[in-house]
Amino acid sequence: MLYLWALPTTCVGLVLVPLVLASGGRVRVVRGVIEIHGGIARFLLRRCVPLAGGASAMTLGHVIIGQDQACLDASRDHERVHVRQCQRWGPLFIPAYLIASAIVRFRGGDAYLDNPFEREAYGR
Repeated sequence: MLYLWALPTTCVGLVLVPLVLASGGRVRVVRGVIEIHGGIARFLLRRCVPLAGGASAMTLGHVIIGQDQACLDASRDHERVHVRQCQRWGPLFIPAYLIASAIVRFRGGDAYLDNPFEREAYGR
């Protein structure tokens, strides 16, 4: 049931799988989660994520996108928290995450580090 509830967010991540493979990246399943890295995933995380320096990894449902294998290995525990959040929030995860960032930013906080979803993932 958790996979079904998170499916809309997972589908966003699944769109990247053929693009990553076609651009020389890699895909594997680790404990029920699809991990992709390299190729266009590296470019997207470096250039299209609105964080200074980009992101090393990102979760979309049951898909974790990393710049490379080392980034996936280093961020696996953090990203698994986001997988559980996606299971909890289902199709509302992406809007809830973005709204939380906007509220935090409006209140003068850091839209990433002070976001409650990130605080949970960092164990704070």
